[in-house]
Amino acid sequence: MLRAPDVARFLSLTAFFSVAPAIAAQWPLPPPGEDIIGQVQVVNAKYEDTFADLGVANDLGYLEMVVANPGVDAWLPGEGTEIILPTRFILPPGPREGIVINLAEYRMYYFPKGENVVHTYPLGIGREGWNSPIAEARITAKTANPGWYPPKSIREEHAADGDPLPSYVPPGPDNPLGPYKMALSVPGYLIHGSNKKFGIGMRVSHGCFRMLNHNVLQLAAMAPVGTSVRIVNEPYKFGRSNGKVYLEAHAPLTDSGELSVVDKHTEVINALLKREELGDVRLDWEVVREVVAAEDGLPIEIAEPDTAVAGSELLDI
Repeated sequence: MLRAPDVARFLSLTAFFSVAPAIAAQWPLPPPGEDIIGQVQVVNAKYEDTFADLGVANDLGYLEMVVANPGVDAWLPGEGTEIILPTRFILPPGPREGIVINLAEYRMYYFPKGENVVHTYPLGIGREGWNSPIAEARITAKTANPGWYPPKSIREEHAADGDPLPSYVPPGPDNPLGPYKMALSVPGYLIHGSNKKFGIGMRVSHGCFRMLNHNVLQLAAMAPVGTSVRIVNEPYKFGRSNGKVYLEAHAPLTDSGELSVVDKHTEVINALLKREELGDVRLDWEVVREVVAAEDGLPIEIAEPDTAVAGSELLDI
């Protein structure tokens, strides 16, 4: 039997489910005061489908497919299995301009100047010990068919693992940078393609941002040199849509083990306090706790506009 929070979550999801073919990673920009783009989709798996294949076809990363489909075998979902495509997103907080990368959701948002649209793409980011930076940056150069000069630190790491690298890898199918790279003003960091489809939407890189090759080519054609790149780490995003309030939760990134329940709830409160306009909303904290525990990356309705909440209730999570 479903508990009240489960029912609320189920109704919130089914209201935005659609059974549809793959869609482009471009969405109309919502009006001021609205924060949500896209809609959750459901597809029936074919026998040969894997989460990696479905991710490439739908501009989704591997981990976001896994957490949206708990209990489903990522490598052999099975003929006819219903697969949730988590293609509904709360936009990251802050200005809607240039490129915004949210590390916690392994995802990029691009807001083209003068256009009322947003493009969103999955990313591979820095693994533990090689964290991607939180920074304000910009694109400083763009290079098609790049060669790769592996840094000394990476060559030493590969050599220690018995997998020595050459000092130069020419352009081509074996090049880890894929068909395109964009240099950032943060020294040593790139946005680039990949010679492997697996790993997009995971912590796999040495700090750079890996994209699916068709995605990096799309972005390179749109984003000029000088485009701003704002890199944030927001595991909990609050947003409004049609007068309702939603929360989207992702597993917080850490190099020192999983955060405690108290630490996660503190981060939720900090994320909420950044949204001053939500101060007049009475949240259903039971549902909030369920969303935080699930960490499935799906925007879930958690409240409707109501009377102001007392400070003690705000912190009762």
